[in-house]
Amino acid sequence: MTEPAVDPAQKPTGSAPDRSPKGLDLDRLAGYLAERRPELAAGPLSARLIAGGKSNLTYLVRAGGREMVLRRPPLGHVLATAHDMAREHRVISALAPTDVPVPAALLLCADDAVIGAPFYLMEKVDGEVYRTRAQTDPLTAAQRHDLAMAMMDTLAALHMVEPAAVGLADFGRPEGYLGRQVRRWAGQLDRSRSRALPGIDELRDALADTVPEGANAGRIVHGDYRLDNLLAAIDPVTVRAVLDWEMATLGDPLADLGLLLTYWSVLGDSELAEGNPVADGIGPRAGFPTGDELIDRYAGRSDVDVGPLHWHVALGCFKLAVICEGIHYRHTLGQTLGGGFDRIGDMVAPLVDHGLRAVREE
Repeated sequence: MTEPAVDPAQKPTGSAPDRSPKGLDLDRLAGYLAERRPELAAGPLSARLIAGGKSNLTYLVRAGGREMVLRRPPLGHVLATAHDMAREHRVISALAPTDVPVPAALLLCADDAVIGAPFYLMEKVDGEVYRTRAQTDPLTAAQRHDLAMAMMDTLAALHMVEPAAVGLADFGRPEGYLGRQVRRWAGQLDRSRSRALPGIDELRDALADTVPEGANAGRIVHGDYRLDNLLAAIDPVTVRAVLDWEMATLGDPLADLGLLLTYWSVLGDSELAEGNPVADGIGPRAGFPTGDELIDRYAGRSDVDVGPLHWHVALGCFKLAVICEGIHYRHTLGQTLGGGFDRIGDMVAPLVDHGLRAVREE
């Protein structure tokens, strides 16, 4: 199960660094680094869970005077292919020399025996992840506008990268990508069902019956592109790093746009935005430009054919509904760390309703 992801370089909140944070065995990590990359373990290790995320667990790790970020899959109920650390590590390594800002990859460990799950380390990047109204309300109107436009410019830059030029020609199967997305998330839903979900099967079937051709297939897609998966600076407004690449692949870039609009307009421009752990600080209700303005900016900076996006928004609604249901399920099992999970399940029904309306549009 893949969920809205944690922000790897966010300034940590909460308690002081811990010698035994849940999900991370620091003694075993220290031994592994001492053997494989001793320069990364110069001094005692400490770590803390970075607050705010709903997906892969992300820790700020300190070794002497150095700060790094460690990513590992969540605890419990991890579905196959949903939290692939090697995939994240590979894509940020490949994009390092491009115009797409990413953290520097330091180390990949595929051995579960070290900390109990695969993980990778990357450099900590300075900046801020904008997620809540408390963060975005102090921004000026010009800063909100520029931040939204920088977000779209960065997405356009990603979609303009030629996969073969950065060693990612085999990173996915572009043909049939959109149809596979419907089937994949239908499978994820079946593995996360714990209650009745009216309309979600109808939405799944409607999407499957109307899959577009995907004329833009073959681009690198992020898979969960949104404002709070970016690390940004405000003076001047700059995207410092794109985070959380767990769902990246080769596919149709319109899927990124459809999901972005699901966050930005479906959630961020509705009553669901108020206090919402996913969409509280984004979208027009938070003083940002409209979804149409975002798409216009993107279209002016990429060669992607941005046609009607109704189907792609419907897919975004289905995908996010499944994601939220997976989080809700893990929360009921006591397998989530941190706060903000108790309301996630309430988002599923409105997302399904909007998805059904969108998929019926012509």
